[in-house]
Amino acid sequence: MAGGLKEVRERIASVQNTMQITSAMKMVSAAKLRRAQDAITRMRPYAEKLQTVLANVSASLDTSEGPYSRDNGDARTLMVVITSNRGLCGAFNNNVIKAAKVAMAGREMAHVLPLGKKSFDAFKNDASKKPVGFADDVWTIFDRLSFEEVRSIGDAILTAFASGKYDRVELVYNRFVNAAMQVTTVEQMLPLKPEAVVDGEPSAQQVEYIFEPNRAEIVNGIIPDSLKIQLYKAILDSNAAEHGARMTAMHQATENAGELLRDLRISYNKARQTVITTEILEIVAGSEALDS
Repeated sequence: MAGGLKEVRERIASVQNTMQITSAMKMVSAAKLRRAQDAITRMRPYAEKLQTVLANVSASLDTSEGPYSRDNGDARTLMVVITSNRGLCGAFNNNVIKAAKVAMAGREMAHVLPLGKKSFDAFKNDASKKPVGFADDVWTIFDRLSFEEVRSIGDAILTAFASGKYDRVELVYNRFVNAAMQVTTVEQMLPLKPEAVVDGEPSAQQVEYIFEPNRAEIVNGIIPDSLKIQLYKAILDSNAAEHGARMTAMHQATENAGELLRDLRISYNKARQTVITTEILEIVAGSEALDS
């Protein structure tokens, strides 16, 4: 029984150490989440409004005026799969990778542009999924996250689409809702989609636009920059969602460790009581034997 008590003591010490680690990771993720949440909260209204304007403008352009509006189907698709660099965040990364694989099913050609180490690891051994024309270390974007870094990736994506290498570009990422909720999203980035008619309002095609300074500058300047902002927003969404998912996962792990610790202490106390009772019985039995 002494050996059993020692084993339980060791397990209690191990769970206590694990509990300290998960609790510390929860606090670190909470601090990072506040900064990431502030970033996406500031960016999202601007990006969403800009995306609406972008859809309206693209609807008024024909294919010759808008190279980002041409729609040749989805036979050749570039999937921009955004995950985290690290794990310990529940199903955060698995949900994105699974959604990307489902979206790619049945496509004649589907290449993956991984942003995040987990995405890179999931597809690195599949040569048929490797995109051409992108830097080999593009997946390390979260090591140096900034709009300037995202802009260079966006330039490469726009060039690949405009040149006809891809017919469609889709973003796959976790959209941040709150610390406990992330929504896995598959979002079309290219070609631009005209805004849909809502509640009988005129569609974008029925609206007359005045372009200043001219159509060419709108197409060549504003639309590409707007698309890069859309990409940046998706990356910031994923970044905030990652820290929320990790904080939630570490909170749950800490609670589970606490419950396991209570069970182990109860088991230890029961085993210890059994040892004490056995020793008392042996003493009493020995005393009675001497008296007789």
